[in-house]
Amino acid sequence: MIAYLCSICGAEMVVLFSAHVLMRYEVNYYYCPVCGLLQTKEPYWLEEAYSAAISDTDTGLVARNISISRKLACILYFLFGKEGKYLDVAGGYGFLTRLMRDIGFDFYWSDKYCENLLARGFESIKTLRPLTAITAFEVLEHIHDPLAFIKESLSESGTKTIIFSSELYEGVPPPPDEWWYYAFNTGQHISFYQKKTLRYIADNMGLHLHTNGGIHMLSDKTVHPFVYKILTGRFSNALSHIVERNMKSKTLSDHEKLIQT
Repeated sequence: MIAYLCSICGAEMVVLFSAHVLMRYEVNYYYCPVCGLLQTKEPYWLEEAYSAAISDTDTGLVARNISISRKLACILYFLFGKEGKYLDVAGGYGFLTRLMRDIGFDFYWSDKYCENLLARGFESIKTLRPLTAITAFEVLEHIHDPLAFIKESLSESGTKTIIFSSELYEGVPPPPDEWWYYAFNTGQHISFYQKKTLRYIADNMGLHLHTNGGIHMLSDKTVHPFVYKILTGRFSNALSHIVERNMKSKTLSDHEKLIQT
């Protein structure tokens, strides 16, 4: 039997459980005892899973993006300042990009598999490089080779900072019937992480890991854990109002720019 090796640390993975994906495919889930990565075998069902880029069952899409935009605004403003250019990788319909531009950040969008509906006119172009940072929210659980994805995304963007989200588990992965995040019915979530998994990625790339409440940052920038917790925790809502008062929204200027093009 051919060994199934972890794409992050290279250790041999073991079959932890199997589950019905898309209610029809019996799929093995492999666990890495070294770095804690849990993922499916090579996902042959993705074309079917992505017949719609955004799952119809994702009823939290709007609320989640609003919450993320407030925390992200705090991270960018207090750690990187008012200036800078940013790119939302795998940005879906462009909701987060539009929210960040409305706050006042120079944000752009890219996505290979989804139509840009809400941030048209602000697609990524190579002349933007280098970027200050890139974001990838609700993305890594969809990626089968996360280390390669992060390396490629950072290299193409000319930055050493990626801010992303993913629900983490600790210790032994939860049983199939005890964690909603597996999302077996959609077939789109194929990789799952622990904090130590993210540390392995950070160490491999020579970056620092900052994480709190599902919002993670890999960067060459050092940040005190308490500061990062404040920026991404329950105080972020209040802090985001300070950010908005000190930024100049691009809502009107973007409107005028799009009229002229």
